[in-house]
Amino acid sequence: MRLVQLRTANGPRVAVVESRDQLRLLDFPGGTYELASRAIELGIGLSALIEQHYSHTLVDYKQAIDRRELLPPVTHPDRARCTVTGTGLTHLGSADTRDAMHAAAQAQSENDANVTDSMRMFRMGLEGGKPAAGQVGAQPEWFYKGDGSIVVAPETAISVPAFAEDAGEEPELVGLYLNDANGQPHRIGYAVGNEFSDHITERANYLWLAHSKLRACSYGPELLIGELPQHLEGTSRITREGQTLWEKPFLTGEANMAHSLANLEHHHFKYAQFRAPGDLHVHFFGTATLSFADQIKVQEGDRFEIELPTFGRALRNPVAFESHDNQAEQPSAMAVL
Repeated sequence: MRLVQLRTANGPRVAVVESRDQLRLLDFPGGTYELASRAIELGIGLSALIEQHYSHTLVDYKQAIDRRELLPPVTHPDRARCTVTGTGLTHLGSADTRDAMHAAAQAQSENDANVTDSMRMFRMGLEGGKPAAGQVGAQPEWFYKGDGSIVVAPETAISVPAFAEDAGEEPELVGLYLNDANGQPHRIGYAVGNEFSDHITERANYLWLAHSKLRACSYGPELLIGELPQHLEGTSRITREGQTLWEKPFLTGEANMAHSLANLEHHHFKYAQFRAPGDLHVHFFGTATLSFADQIKVQEGDRFEIELPTFGRALRNPVAFESHDNQAEQPSAMAVL
C-alpha cells in the first residue's frame, strides 16, 4: 500500500494511491502524522486503520501535482519536533567515491597503512553491519541534517545556500518513524528521498561532513507501508531545459547494503534524546550513486529526478540558487544581550 499527503484548505489529508493516475482520499480528519498516531493509540496496524476510512472521493494524481498540492508523505505539525538524520557508507560500492574524495586524509596504522577513515568505516560495516537477531552490529557513520524546516515537498525547489560550494543529489531510501507516548519508535513506512549535500565542502576535509549535510532535502511523494523488498533498483537523473543531462541506475535495499536496516535503526534510536514521545524521525539510509562522481555541476533550474518503481511516481525537485544579496534570514552580525 502506498500513500500520499495532500495540501487542502483544511490542512493535510491522506490519500491512497489507487494507480499512477488516481488517488482515493481517506475520510479521516488529519494528515499521516495524525493517522499514524491514531493507529498507535488503538493498537492496530496502519493498513487496518486506513481500510476503515476509505472514502468515495477520487483525485486526479496529475492534477494534484500540477496544482502543487503534494506534501511530503509524513510531516510533523511542529517542525521543531521532526529530526532529519542519515547514515553513510552503508551501501555496497558506497566507499569508492568517498575513498577517492578523502584520499588525502590517510588513516595510518601499523597494520593498515594508507587506508582512509572512510574505507575503514565501510569495512567495519561489511564485517559487522548485519548481526544475528538479538545481537548489536557495527556502528555506522551517522549525521544530522536538521529539523522539519529543511524538508522540501516533492515538485518544489531545493534551495542552495549562497555560501555552498556544491549542490549534489543523493538518491536514498528513507525510513519514517513516530515515537509513541512511552517513547517507543514505530516505523510508519519508507519513501524514496533526495538527501542533497555539498560534496565539494566534504571533499576538502572529511571532518566537514557535518557542514556538508546541513542542507535542504526532499522525500516522497509516496509512502510505502509494509514489507520492503530486499532488492530495489532505481534511476537517478538530472534534467536541464527538458533534456537529460545525466542519468544513472542505483541499487538499494538490504541485499545491496553492508548494514541491515535493523542495525541502522538500533544505532539511531539507542540515544534517549531520539525517543521523545510524539517526535517524528526522517532517516536517510545512504547511497552509492552520485552525479558528483561524474563531474556534474548543476545550474539554476536543473531538476533532480529520483525514481524507484516500487515507490510509484518519481521524486522530482528543481534547483534554486540563493544569491548573496538575498539572505534576509541570515543575521549580518551577532546580536549581544
